[in-house]
Amino acid sequence: MTTTLDAGRLGSRDVARIGYGAMALERFEHDRVAGVRLLHRAAELGVDHVDTADFYGDGVANDLIRQAFGDSDAVTVVSKVGAVRVDAPVPLVLAQRPEELRAQVHANLVSLGRDRIDVVNLRRADAGPGLRAEGDQVVDLDDQLAAMVALRDEGLIGGIGLSAVTADVLRRALPAGIVCVQNAYSLVSRASEDLLRVCVAEGVAWVPFFPLGGAFPGSAKVGTDPAVLRIATAIGATPAQVGLAWLLGHAPNVLLIPGTASTAHLEENVAAGDVTLDATQTAALDAVWEQR
Repeated sequence: MTTTLDAGRLGSRDVARIGYGAMALERFEHDRVAGVRLLHRAAELGVDHVDTADFYGDGVANDLIRQAFGDSDAVTVVSKVGAVRVDAPVPLVLAQRPEELRAQVHANLVSLGRDRIDVVNLRRADAGPGLRAEGDQVVDLDDQLAAMVALRDEGLIGGIGLSAVTADVLRRALPAGIVCVQNAYSLVSRASEDLLRVCVAEGVAWVPFFPLGGAFPGSAKVGTDPAVLRIATAIGATPAQVGLAWLLGHAPNVLLIPGTASTAHLEENVAAGDVTLDATQTAALDAVWEQR
């Protein structure tokens, strides 16, 4: 399979517009050779942007990225802070205080085996789905950004991103030099459309998580939408490829990080870069959210 991946801007780096989200790597805890093999295959396909976090598999994802790529500058590594893994029924809790953010950056540096992380996203709780801040985890944005800027000034991180935020929070944060935003967003879940418009206007990369929907039981899934299924059949693509291709065409600053533990699905995701939607098909997909 040969796929030509277009490039997009992520902070100071040019990266392929289809990257890899590393959450699924936690499934390789007991077969790390297979996990490294998957990452090497991603690189062979042109993927040079890997999105991770130290809490993915309690360090498993970062360890596999370290084994696969070392400290190579050929792969842009993005991590996130603002939450930590715990041994509890809900295995993730917020860790929002400035000293906690700093500790998480250092934990990521150790597990990734790097002296510097290209971009670190501050995962807040201003927008769903998922965690909500309470008690001492309700932390002022300015205090958090001060900590992140200090880490950047020290050379420990290259760029600062935001995750799970609103348009107003992004506007407040822009003077700190925000390079990307990650929110839940897909063809069937476009509540963050106003935030995306701010990102386009300000030249901030838009890196949606849950790009195919279906994050929680009962939530909409791109792969079951009738318009998506009809268009996928018409053009000989998978429903997932249609959903990813729509995202790439929806805004010029979109960078995708679909995750998978399957080599076949990885190859399908990357091949979405070769899927072309005509104006009629794009209009039909644009209307999916408006009709919900």
